Amino acid sequence: PSTIPERQATAAVGQCELMYLYDQSFTHYNHIVGQMLLTRDVTENPILRRNAVNTFEQLFEMGVIPIVNENDSVATDELEGENFGDNDTLSAVVASLVQADVLVLLSDIDGLYTKNPADHADAALVEEVRVIDDALFATAGGAGSARGTGGMITKLRAAQIVQRAGGDTYIINGKTPGRLYDLLEGAKVGTHFVGGGCV
Repeated sequence: PSTIPERQATAAVGQCELMYLYDQSFTHYNHIVGQMLLTRDVTENPILRRNAVNTFEQLFEMGVIPIVNENDSVATDELEGENFGDNDTLSAVVASLVQADVLVLLSDIDGLYTKNPADHADAALVEEVRVIDDALFATAGGAGSARGTGGMITKLRAAQIVQRAGGDTYIINGKTPGRLYDLLEGAKVGTHFVGGGCV
């Protein structure tokens, strides 16, 4: 699809397919899922924000796992790149909304490195970050500005959002799902961004 209406329509169809897959997967483990479609105005409008929080809290109370996505079928600004823009940011906004203790972001590498590990053999994994500043964004391959897209930059921005809300963030390698268990058992995995340390 090339036009905005076409992309909105395909997003509507895609949401059904996506939720069907999530429903199948979680039903296998006897879990129920629910869908939450968000737009930026939901997080910025106090009434809509409270409504979203109420829904999340009720879903948690009922033991339902919320599957969150952007509402691309009704908000064209999201399709034009003016809303959350990426899933890292969306997940951080949701973590802040529900006052999550921890956000775990999965990457294709083990976490934040001192240099790009694909280009530098001496790159070292950064195990803990207490302050997210411009110097750290530069380490991740670019300035902390609205121009950066994707990759580690969006993960740093997400960690910054959660950190400002008082929560912790971990970036771990998603190629090995077992690392989630290691993390939950207290092992040192990936990069840990300690809550409350933003500048």
